[in-house]
Amino acid sequence: MGYRFVVHTFQTKLKQVKVEKGTILQRKGDPCRNVYHVESGLLRAYSIDRKGREYIFMFAPEGWIVADSALPEEACELFIDALEDSTILKYDKLEDVASNESSKLIKRIRVLQKRVIMLMSASALERYEDFLDTYPDIVRRVPQKMIASYLGITPEALSSIKRKRINKQRDKKK
Repeated sequence: MGYRFVVHTFQTKLKQVKVEKGTILQRKGDPCRNVYHVESGLLRAYSIDRKGREYIFMFAPEGWIVADSALPEEACELFIDALEDSTILKYDKLEDVASNESSKLIKRIRVLQKRVIMLMSASALERYEDFLDTYPDIVRRVPQKMIASYLGITPEALSSIKRKRINKQRDKKK
């Protein structure tokens, strides 16, 4: 019965929202309150540095959840927007942080999130292959410049990596 109560409580906090392509759901500096579950469409979370360069932290296709990991009383580090017309389930993080243990976990996730944004230590080819494994259906849905941003490279470098990967695969088949 306790489990059903928790599920019921969680479900009543969800709000289904339809958003148009280009809608910004969250801006850096906003209070971190919402978590978004993508029912259809595609969202992305990203940061922008002082020079105006965009760094994509993650894509959120159907079935994925995206949120900034900051605590509710802190300002968000990420922008979240819709890359396609999307239907999302939105719920308020403030209501779902129930205990100190949850708050500690959220703090730890935030530290890791910042570290990932700042440190992309794998090679560009390794990051691209991981991208393909993580987001197999997104390659055809987003511009190459967004994939390059996610990987932390230029679009020209991405083209070069793709050529090298194709040549490498061709050589393996011989």
